[in-house]
Amino acid sequence: MLSEKTIRIIKSTVPVLEKHGTEITTRFYQMLFANHPELLNVFNHANQKQGRQQAALANAVYAAAKYIDKLEAILPVVKQIAHKHRSLGVQAEHYPIVGHHLLGAIQDVLGSAATDEILEAWAEAYGLIADAFIGVERGLYEQAERQAGGWAGFRKFRVDRKVKESDAITSFYLEAEDGEAIAAFEPGQYVSLKMDIPGEGNTHIRQYSLSDAPGKPYYRISVKREDGTEDRAAGKVSVYLHERVREGDTLLLSAPAGEFVLERNDERPVVLISGGVGLTPMVSMLNTLVETQPARRVTFIHAARNGRLHAMKDHVEEIVRKHEHVQVYWCYNEPEEEDNVDNAFHKHGYVDHAWLESIVSDKDAGYYFCGPVPFMRAINGALKAMEIPDADIHYEFFGPAGSLEPVSEQKPEVLSGQRP
Repeated sequence: MLSEKTIRIIKSTVPVLEKHGTEITTRFYQMLFANHPELLNVFNHANQKQGRQQAALANAVYAAAKYIDKLEAILPVVKQIAHKHRSLGVQAEHYPIVGHHLLGAIQDVLGSAATDEILEAWAEAYGLIADAFIGVERGLYEQAERQAGGWAGFRKFRVDRKVKESDAITSFYLEAEDGEAIAAFEPGQYVSLKMDIPGEGNTHIRQYSLSDAPGKPYYRISVKREDGTEDRAAGKVSVYLHERVREGDTLLLSAPAGEFVLERNDERPVVLISGGVGLTPMVSMLNTLVETQPARRVTFIHAARNGRLHAMKDHVEEIVRKHEHVQVYWCYNEPEEEDNVDNAFHKHGYVDHAWLESIVSDKDAGYYFCGPVPFMRAINGALKAMEIPDADIHYEFFGPAGSLEPVSEQKPEVLSGQRP
């Protein structure tokens, strides 16, 4: 337990963290990697370059300070981050290293404003928070290793099949190289893929949602090729997977992880909403629902640029033909001539409140969504406008946590439902 004095000091730093949080976390990563370059084998370099990881950590530190007297309020977020840490291989011995450099960054950025009293209070608070993470992660490591078909660390999987799903997305069917059983998972979870790419100085680890139902003798991941733009470099791992990895090759996978999962005990209707490659966990959920709860009503809504970039369309429409309780709606924002001729979509433009409300027949449902952050902000806003209770709204960020508030209203908070 923290003393009242420590809590008071930590809370007094909330306005400072709101103003300087990202500057502090940017400096933190600079110092961390300069002194411990081996940790570059754990962190996503692309997220570092885009500033997403720095912003996510700044939000986490801000939330920890704001709720320091009631840390149970951020326990759901602790669990979500802990799942990612377990999948990446973060260990208890990493926490003192992180704490040392975080305090150093606070002192470096704030200068004389970071008094000894403030630094001592933050050292005490960090120790408490680190212990919470270590405890949760210890349980996750034990669970991952001891479950049927489970394992510790990374396990070798062979690429059994490589299937092109669209012009941008390819699926990889992965079977355990040792031929032994593989761990079960919940629809919506992900695995970490660890890769050593020729010519790269560091290992790269990426998380990919499992895109098929559990209970199969394989795991399936469906990867979008991230080509470069003027503002962003090409995705090293996704491009390598698309261009260089072949059937028969070996990949290293963590056991499944993640808190964004389908609530299977809920018998109410389900609304699955996705944009772009965000459909991967939604397809896992859909496949699971029709296999295990065929009488449960499902509305599947997907937004894509056009038919060429629309993955797994034939598969989902085949499910609709076979299951009368499943409805599907497609939204294209840049349809091509062939899409218009074939009546390949239901709405031209974007998923908005009016259209969403018109196609969801029963608001009393569980809502799940995933996709690019602007898409997710729009969906979240539409569901709020439909007065859907927070308890029925479930979502996940691909990559570090972000905010679903409109940009003009964003505050540095940690939101539940993300893959941190």
